[in-house]
Amino acid sequence: MKPYRFIISGGGTGGHIYPAIAIANELKSRYPESEFLFVGAKDRMEMEKVPQAGYNIEGLWISGIQRSLNLKNLMFPFKLISSLWKSKKILKKFKPDAAIGTGGYASAPLLRVASNKKIPCLIQEQNSHAGITNKWLSGKANTICTAYEGMERFFPKEKIRLTGNPVREDIIHTSSNREEAVQFFNLSTNIKTLLVLGGSLGAGRINQLIEDSLPFFREQNVQVIWQCGKYYIDKYKHHTGGYVQVHAFLNRMNMAYAAADFIISRAGALSVSELCLVGKPVLFIPSPNVSEDHQTKNAQAIERHNAALLIKEQDLDAKFEDTFLSLLNDAELQANLSENILKLAKPNATKDIVSEVEKLIQSKT
Repeated sequence: MKPYRFIISGGGTGGHIYPAIAIANELKSRYPESEFLFVGAKDRMEMEKVPQAGYNIEGLWISGIQRSLNLKNLMFPFKLISSLWKSKKILKKFKPDAAIGTGGYASAPLLRVASNKKIPCLIQEQNSHAGITNKWLSGKANTICTAYEGMERFFPKEKIRLTGNPVREDIIHTSSNREEAVQFFNLSTNIKTLLVLGGSLGAGRINQLIEDSLPFFREQNVQVIWQCGKYYIDKYKHHTGGYVQVHAFLNRMNMAYAAADFIISRAGALSVSELCLVGKPVLFIPSPNVSEDHQTKNAQAIERHNAALLIKEQDLDAKFEDTFLSLLNDAELQANLSENILKLAKPNATKDIVSEVEKLIQSKT
């Protein structure tokens, strides 16, 4: 059997890039002789992250349409035509057996051309509210892998496969116990621990909330592992000491999750999928500054199952302390949240997505 050739496109943010790389890694483990080519948007982070993962990447001259009146929008038709033309050249030269898109600007022209050439196409939608690119591609794609129920609002029902989102292997296979993890962060093993996650860059409003709430946490005998992000570390690092640990990044996320009794987090698709696997009580504070407010919709999809708490940024001043106190003092609520969020976990997501790719190849041959 000849080696398969897979072309994969997804980028703009880590939320699109990480699933693309995870799918490629799983395909490579099943078909070690296969060839891979990624297609991304020039000047976006995938042009750096994909080669670091060991894969070749081609860049397209493409970007999204700005939501405000912007001169860049005048360039969009030219960028789209350029990207469609280059996608045709790439596909003609590489001759893939399947095309996989995980969202982001570059996957739109590439998968559109691939589907027109009758190349089997699979798209993966990470969020509970479908992105513009994947909605545009859904009519032509053969299979659509989703992470949430109810996605027939956006996609043809017969094409949908509920697989979940790929998550990091160290989260799936975490074996750290709480006592070991708390000692790892130089905190006390007999005090409740709050883990605060604002993403790798940080979340300004969450950081402001945590700084303002430090006396409240001390009063409630709660210690804090606070990941504030690289943009904010210089502003907040002086708070480290005693019951507070401040970090730009958390390189050992498995340890951080094991140490936590409660978690405050944004609601990006991959964060939500990880937290379902972790199974700890979570309070989501979604970012309101993302396209189509998809973080709020992700968090609401979990909250509907009584599997997490949710406070919108605009309500933090009025609701945060009361909400956190009710969680801290209610063991039954903690247990219910943990039990319900674990039910939503999809630990085999990457394998299930790759099995769908296999079905497409087999149906073609």
